[in-house]
Amino acid sequence: MPILLSTTTTTGKEMAYRLAGGLFERHIYYPWDIPCIVNRALDAIRPRGYAVMETEIWPNMLFSLARRGVPAFLVNGRFSERTARTMRKHPSFWRMVYDCFTLLLVRSETDKETLLSLGVPAERVRVTGDCKVDALLLRRRNAHLGPLEALFGARQGHSPHGDATTPSEREPLFLAGSTHEGEEEMVLHAFKSVRRSFPSARLVIAPRHPERAEGVRALASEVAPSALLSDVERRTASSRPDIVVVDRIGVLFDLYGVVDAAFIGGSLVDKGGQNILEPAAFGTPLSHGPYMRDFVEAAKDLGSLSIATPVGDASEIAAHWEASMKPERRAAVRESAERYFRSSGGAARFSADEINGVILR
Repeated sequence: MPILLSTTTTTGKEMAYRLAGGLFERHIYYPWDIPCIVNRALDAIRPRGYAVMETEIWPNMLFSLARRGVPAFLVNGRFSERTARTMRKHPSFWRMVYDCFTLLLVRSETDKETLLSLGVPAERVRVTGDCKVDALLLRRRNAHLGPLEALFGARQGHSPHGDATTPSEREPLFLAGSTHEGEEEMVLHAFKSVRRSFPSARLVIAPRHPERAEGVRALASEVAPSALLSDVERRTASSRPDIVVVDRIGVLFDLYGVVDAAFIGGSLVDKGGQNILEPAAFGTPLSHGPYMRDFVEAAKDLGSLSIATPVGDASEIAAHWEASMKPERRAAVRESAERYFRSSGGAARFSADEINGVILR
């Protein structure tokens, strides 16, 4: 049956067409969650089913779907501890909301227990695992690292598909991904420290919000020659920069496949952390700060396998980057990551089968 995909932002739309073009028939912007607007949208669309991802809960849409008898599915459902505490303050309201779902497909037993504590019937809840694992493996297989390797060189030791490669003579390359204000300063201090051991090292900083890129570049230029990625790609940078600041979306995932080690932002400041599974998909050693409430399970699992390393300041970021340059360390992380992803896949197929089992019966 035809698939209609909605996003709430223009950035989401751009990513949808870039990553999932050909998998859906049409895109719309999600209707405002106001009854008259929701009903007008549903009158026009007449859906046979409604699937929403992770945390996008819109009560008026769910109430309208329930009145119309349209099955609704939560896919890859996840609940941070903060969200769970908020819901427990008003359990009757949230149970009414989640009662609108035909099936609640969640990532973990912890997420399931959150729903059960609200009084949601157990037969409506299924633990599927994390669909992002399957999505990341698909993106890794389809990754085109050539343009970035032309800019920065291929990293030592392995290809993104796990095959052995000839070690390159490229200088060490480190990445700070999805950084927020207040984190770039710590990353730059870490980079200055690393350069004492690796004078030819280079750094890529990818701000969480690309519109901050020029300000981050100005900050970085106080430490070493710096340029925006767009200028480097156009070869308009005045010289070969030691620090490159990413100023557009859509490149960070592939960057994880060419760097030697990464720090994951949103975690040294209280923003809940960013997706640590992305560098792990490439077997890249990664570090993160203490604020990982949006990725608690992943941080715990990857930490137990020594793929992810918790850090608290610039000196610990630097120590992690330096340790990651040891060949035996990179090999151990790569092998652990491959083992983790082999054992964690299949959630997307399981979720699709559960949805089809309702809609097609």
